Amino acid sequence: MRTSCSGTNSSRSRGQRDGLSCSLSQLEINRGCSGRSTMGRLDGKVIVLSAAAQGIGRAAALAFVKEGAQVTATDINGEKLKELDGIPGIKTKVVDVTKRDQVEALAKEHDHVDVLFNVAGFVHHGSILDCEESDWDFTMNVNVRSMYLMCKAFLPKMLAKKSGNIINMASVASSIKGVVNRCVYSTSKAAVIGFTKSIAADFIEQGIRCNCVCPGTVDTPSLRGRIQAQPDPEQAYKDFMARQKTGRMCTAEEVAYLCVYLASDESAYVTGTEHIIDGGWRL
Repeated sequence: MRTSCSGTNSSRSRGQRDGLSCSLSQLEINRGCSGRSTMGRLDGKVIVLSAAAQGIGRAAALAFVKEGAQVTATDINGEKLKELDGIPGIKTKVVDVTKRDQVEALAKEHDHVDVLFNVAGFVHHGSILDCEESDWDFTMNVNVRSMYLMCKAFLPKMLAKKSGNIINMASVASSIKGVVNRCVYSTSKAAVIGFTKSIAADFIEQGIRCNCVCPGTVDTPSLRGRIQAQPDPEQAYKDFMARQKTGRMCTAEEVAYLCVYLASDESAYVTGTEHIIDGGWRL
């Protein structure tokens, strides 16, 4: 069974739960990430990220510009992406990161990039018996191949400067923890962890850092869509909440705070690592 993607870099994402508004409010624009004070931690940095129209990607884009970065925010969903138009420091671009020609064209628009944040992802619900070959291929294409295309397109620009920073979105549902009904999703995110470590090892001496972020359950439109797609949404929501050891889900903004750290020079000595933000779910 296919469910919605992380962010909106999939044309197959489902509708949100009744009553959940995903539009970018003026308050959200003004306050960025929950009104936290800024210190210019990303001043002068050029950042490109995918799946920026909603969820973690949007929260990260807002957090990045609030800290002084110049951000190119991409997504396949042009309508949702438009909500970021007009925010100082953000340039939007409709891009399908599974298409090589579109990714290469995006890279050509940038003389240099300091940080590449690969967020686009898709969550398939089910065990291996529920996963058709088409589901497997689609998930791997969005979750793994898109990162391969983005890194291959942007890494040469970083190497030319002998400086660059790549952040990949993985998950606790991966090689970190086996999760029921997340067979191909977990497999793809385990691949992202391995991919991240490989890039970190290959290019550490050329000034390139590469890390991945591994969230647990994050309250996003993607999650709400998956819940709503279940036969019993109310029970599905209760099941998600039952596994939260802190009594609540993570917010997209909390993940964004971690991403600001990884994008900043504060993490200059950090590379090749999985950064888990799961409220102790893996324990």
